[in-house]
Amino acid sequence: MEKQPPKDHLSLLKTWFKHIPLILSLFIFYSYGFFWTLKPRRIRTMRDVFDLFYIRFLRLERENVEILELTDTELITVSRNPCPILRLTLMLRMDTRYTCRLVSETVCRYVLRRMDSRLVFERDYSRIRPYSDGCLERIFLKGQLKRALGTNVSKTILS
Repeated sequence: MEKQPPKDHLSLLKTWFKHIPLILSLFIFYSYGFFWTLKPRRIRTMRDVFDLFYIRFLRLERENVEILELTDTELITVSRNPCPILRLTLMLRMDTRYTCRLVSETVCRYVLRRMDSRLVFERDYSRIRPYSDGCLERIFLKGQLKRALGTNVSKTILS
């Protein structure tokens, strides 16, 4: 009779197998981000950041991204788009607070830094799907007044 591996080894193996699609997703998304940033993008305003990053790079529909705040130095949005990372995470029965940090946030920071090295990307992991109705994100210019994401956000919807 063949010996069964200890349960700890099985759970470790399952965890590693779950990471294979995540690592593949990260590689594909990073490759897309790398090739997309080969063409220099001109950014003059935070509205340009919105258009280039959310609409052109992430290819989101405008109706799926709500702008909560838009100033000369800051952009705060809530995304409610059909998200492939969310779908994958739910299929793998993993936590988006982990998978989005690994796959999405890594690439988003890279792309924004290539667009303008002063841009900083933050995501509020207490307001992320499926735990919330959308994903709260903030992009701001480095060196500007910092405040915690989610505090004093006036709900201004701009189109």
